[in-house]
Amino acid sequence: MAKVYREIQGGWARGFRFVLLASMVMMMLAVSACGSGGNSAGSSAGEADKAEAAGSGNSAKTSVPSVLNYGFIGANKLNLPGGAEGWGFYKGIIQEELKKHGITEVKLTSFPNGPDQTESLISGRLDFGSLGDTPAIIAYAGGAKTRLIGQGSAHTVGYIIGKKDGPKTVKDLQGKTIATQKGSFMHRYLVGLLKQEGVTDYKLVHMLIPDATAALARGDIDATTNTGVQAVKQISDGYPALDDASKHPDLLGSSVTVVSEDYLAKFPDFPKIWNEAREKALADLKQHQDEYYKFLAEIGNTTPDIVKQVSPIEDLKDTAFTDDGLSLLEGTKNFLVEEKLAKKDFNISDWQLK
Repeated sequence: MAKVYREIQGGWARGFRFVLLASMVMMMLAVSACGSGGNSAGSSAGEADKAEAAGSGNSAKTSVPSVLNYGFIGANKLNLPGGAEGWGFYKGIIQEELKKHGITEVKLTSFPNGPDQTESLISGRLDFGSLGDTPAIIAYAGGAKTRLIGQGSAHTVGYIIGKKDGPKTVKDLQGKTIATQKGSFMHRYLVGLLKQEGVTDYKLVHMLIPDATAALARGDIDATTNTGVQAVKQISDGYPALDDASKHPDLLGSSVTVVSEDYLAKFPDFPKIWNEAREKALADLKQHQDEYYKFLAEIGNTTPDIVKQVSPIEDLKDTAFTDDGLSLLEGTKNFLVEEKLAKKDFNISDWQLK
């Protein structure tokens, strides 16, 4: 009996050890499987997280801000510029093109002159803008981080208007007081003309056109610079036109479009998209010329006949850059550097973004 008990006890012990060993093996396999499965899942999740983060980073780098801030010169009741740009905004052509690239709103801001606009561009209030070449060049030479992406016109005419019963010729400005918007294309035209005419003794005062017009009427100044519809109006009111830049092709102004480098970092393809939208607007404008001149007349608070005279459609460039436009820009830049109105010299090609 004892022998049987010992055999049973021994068998039970062997069976228990076998079961225990098998259980331990199964547990180890299960733990190993869980560990392997856990590491694999963790690795997959980690890779997925990394991929998502990388994708998110790429998206952030290339995402286009939905709001575009654009500046232009000249306040008016429509809050729109002239030219193909203004027509494009007026008809919704440009907005439609920009929406294809994620821009759902364009905020337009007018400025009295180029220097004020460049300050807003430098400070980041604007993403890009259209303005006279002289303030844009002066700003870039002074360190503004902008790129030139277009030259919409290369035939901006400045005028020198004298006071009534005052100077009759440019040479008569010797020793006189002349108002201009310092840093504008008219400033460049005035200084360049006086140099060509040998007028060296004069006093320049900075005034915006409305203030200068009033000062001229009071006789506080001897002459002022002006442009466009406002100049034609002064002449029709009996003020003598001493000169205009159409007689001096090298002193004509041009309209340029510049964009901040910060915005380009967010939307590298913007210059191409913008110029294509502008060209589309220009093509439409040419199909509706009478309507366009009425649009300009409303902006300038004048008549279509006058805007045809001062802003003919033929002056609008149908490509971003032309050889004659760039040549004029080079001459303007050289003059500003020579006169120390621009802080340093530079290559237009380095500024230009093709």
